Amino acid sequence: MEPKYEKATLGGGCFWCLEAVFEQVKGVVDVVSGYAGGHVEKPTYQQVCTGSTGHAEVVQITYDPSIVSYEALLDIFWTIHDPTTLNRQGADVGTQYRSVIFYHNENQKEMAQRSKAQAQQRFNAPIVTAIAPLDKFWPAEAYHQDYFRKNPSHGYCHAVVAPKVKKFKTHFKEMAK
Repeated sequence: MEPKYEKATLGGGCFWCLEAVFEQVKGVVDVVSGYAGGHVEKPTYQQVCTGSTGHAEVVQITYDPSIVSYEALLDIFWTIHDPTTLNRQGADVGTQYRSVIFYHNENQKEMAQRSKAQAQQRFNAPIVTAIAPLDKFWPAEAYHQDYFRKNPSHGYCHAVVAPKVKKFKTHFKEMAK
């Protein structure tokens, strides 16, 4: 019998960071960097970078719920980025870097809301992460896919992405591939 996969779509800063972490999670079968939440059809990276399309940089995670739960993915999400900064993660500033959970169904919406309330207990500042229905997901250009794996010595990857991967592996040893 074929496994039944599910999808999660999350935004928390640069998609390279989220992609690099979620590719390390047991039960995750695919992670695609892309764009969601905007009003432009088939947006390009150059368009999204202007902040005028309304899109966020996101990852769409395909996972096996018999191995990793949606709640576990959300726990990782809250841990590897700062959900208390509005429209930014570190030096990446703009609405395209906002913290957002795009839910695929009502069950995910409820789990995301519950998870956000639980995560708030870990932060002194209010969580600003939006929870919104996924309308459309647009995959990013090919050169953005698997960016960290293909470019580990790139300055941004070394300084920003690698520490997030390390943080994941430290906090979630049992979930790392």
